[in-house]
Amino acid sequence: MSLDGTFYARLIDNLYDGVYFVDTNRVITYWNRSCERITGYSAEQVLGRSCQDNVLNHCTEVGDELCKNGCPLTATLGDGGAREANVFLHHADGHRVPVRVRVSPMQDENGVIIGAVETFSDNVEFFNARHKIQALEETVTIDPLTRVGNRLLGETRLKTAFVEYQSTATNFGLAFIDLDNFKHINDTYGHEMGDRILHMAGNTLRINLRQTDVVSRWGGEEFLVILNDARDETVVHTLAEKLRNLLERSHIPHNEIEVGVTASIGATLVQPGDNPETIVARADALMYTSKTSGKNRVTLG
Repeated sequence: MSLDGTFYARLIDNLYDGVYFVDTNRVITYWNRSCERITGYSAEQVLGRSCQDNVLNHCTEVGDELCKNGCPLTATLGDGGAREANVFLHHADGHRVPVRVRVSPMQDENGVIIGAVETFSDNVEFFNARHKIQALEETVTIDPLTRVGNRLLGETRLKTAFVEYQSTATNFGLAFIDLDNFKHINDTYGHEMGDRILHMAGNTLRINLRQTDVVSRWGGEEFLVILNDARDETVVHTLAEKLRNLLERSHIPHNEIEVGVTASIGATLVQPGDNPETIVARADALMYTSKTSGKNRVTLG
């Protein structure tokens, strides 16, 4: 289908969105100027070529190549339905460009599908805005040093756990973790090593929790772990002991020695009448019992 030299062709050429037509074989028959601007491909480079040649090589966020499998154009040519999708096209310069595509069928006077039209708009601003939002959320909720949740996230998730507990009677546990002799590490090896130890401890906790659990840096060398859906004290104790063991066995090589850390942990199961303040205070007190009892241990209560 060709609109060259017509009023409509000039009109479409001056649209901000990219617009191109394909026939039933997915051969490109029209390519407007915005297509050239957004993709870097001129009309001469694409006219007469098939989408199946993978010119634009649309893909999803996870890398699925839509031109080979799941192409919206192919689906629309097959059933006549309109479609929209956020995809990433391949620019002539090699980089990926986020676009929002919209596909509609073209029909003759008898309603027979004779091709399809795809419009797409540069989606960079949308993706940049989304990434900025994600970065802002991370700034607000993630501790930059340890990469676990910060205290705000811990307090928020603890309140959520109480809402679930009060509405569904779903038990949860709490583990208050304090790294042992952390001042000694800073004094002996320097604050840079102290930061590395905190980062290591945060990673150990974050990676080895269940998907339902939440870890946050409560302050200094303290971490709070919310053990969601913990049916009884045995589960809480088992999970806390697992974390203690893994922390004890985490080390950083330094001048032919390995610098490690242990942790004192207070662990408790939610109790009737608890609120966020009482359960944290109880876990904190149990942690201090672990400290005064020799450190590197879990006290359950």
